[in-house]
Amino acid sequence: MTWQRDATAAEKTEDKGTQTTNQRIGIGHDTHRLAKGGPLRIGGIEVAHDRHAVGHSDADVLLHAITDAILGAAALGDIGQLFPDTDETNRDRDSAEMLALAYARVVAAGFQVVNLDCIVFAQRPQLSEYKDAIRQRIATILEIASDAVGMKAKTGEGVGSVGREEAIMAQCVVLLETRT
Repeated sequence: MTWQRDATAAEKTEDKGTQTTNQRIGIGHDTHRLAKGGPLRIGGIEVAHDRHAVGHSDADVLLHAITDAILGAAALGDIGQLFPDTDETNRDRDSAEMLALAYARVVAAGFQVVNLDCIVFAQRPQLSEYKDAIRQRIATILEIASDAVGMKAKTGEGVGSVGREEAIMAQCVVLLETRT
């Protein structure tokens, strides 16, 4: 069924010729085991905690999810292809550097970030006092305004690997558009 608003939108697009905005959506997800000894890196920020994420790089679960989301939206693969854990140069690598390099590829492909929305799943620590710093760090890396970065934190409600504090997870949805 065609709605009047759809027909009106089509007419407006037709009047402008072939000018349309190319937008793409990407989804990123990452999970890391937690081990004793902190601190924990989330979103490029050190968070005081008695556990740290285990990984080949610095194991920043949020920046990894964002990296996958932007690469996926631009159809440029994923973080594992770009920064394989079999490559020793990626051992203990700063995830902020990895995100910046991935974003440079996205920009070279003709896209820019419009906005992103992220969720970190961790039983502990409480992230409310870190959210603004995390949002600003992500915005700086992606060269966007901090109000284009959505950030939420959820617990595992004591259920599953997150709830038992065995793991931390993050998810991210990103909207890219062609650069003008």
